[in-house]
Amino acid sequence: MAIRIGDIAPDFTATTTEGTINFHDWIGDGWAILFSHPKDFTPVCTTELGYMAGLKDEFQKRNCKIMGLSVDPVEDHQRWKADIEETQGHAVGYPMIGDDDLAVAKLYDMIHPNALGGKGRTAMDNMTVRSVFVVGPDKRVKLILTYPMTTGRNFDEVLRVLDSMQLTASHQVATPVNWQDGDDVIIVPAVSDEAAREKYPDGWRAPKPYLRLVSQPGK
Repeated sequence: MAIRIGDIAPDFTATTTEGTINFHDWIGDGWAILFSHPKDFTPVCTTELGYMAGLKDEFQKRNCKIMGLSVDPVEDHQRWKADIEETQGHAVGYPMIGDDDLAVAKLYDMIHPNALGGKGRTAMDNMTVRSVFVVGPDKRVKLILTYPMTTGRNFDEVLRVLDSMQLTASHQVATPVNWQDGDDVIIVPAVSDEAAREKYPDGWRAPKPYLRLVSQPGK
């Protein structure tokens, strides 16, 4: 089935490098990132998993957990983790799903539903299993990104989007193009001018009535 922003993230129970995990239970009342890989011991993915390991503390500050997935067994993941730490300088301290049967890849519409799992598959066979899903505390999908195999994903961008989405959840603001933490934000159209005056007594800048810019709350 197709997964869209706003859908409930499909729940599953899977074997990981940290034991058997139920996805929704593991998320709890926080945020989560699920990011997938087409094969173990692949070069681009090795750099990505290591970089995410280095960002783990930043995501923890935002009450966001990380879970990886690769289309190989957990035993292979455990060996791959050693390579990742050696070459990237960060130990993988988050669970990695063993999805050699393609169960989660199919559940999240990352691969053809008739694809068959097993050891004979190559990274090219699984090339579409290169997605990032951000899931909110309500278990709904908030972000979907899918990259080609040859392009390393920008996880600083995922962190930036997470900051933006958490601002929206807390303060009813949106973020403009190329926004960075600390920049001005946009009062969303759902907030009337009357309600905005209560929230922002110092006012806002409005080059157009529908474009109301205000300093980032909390900064």
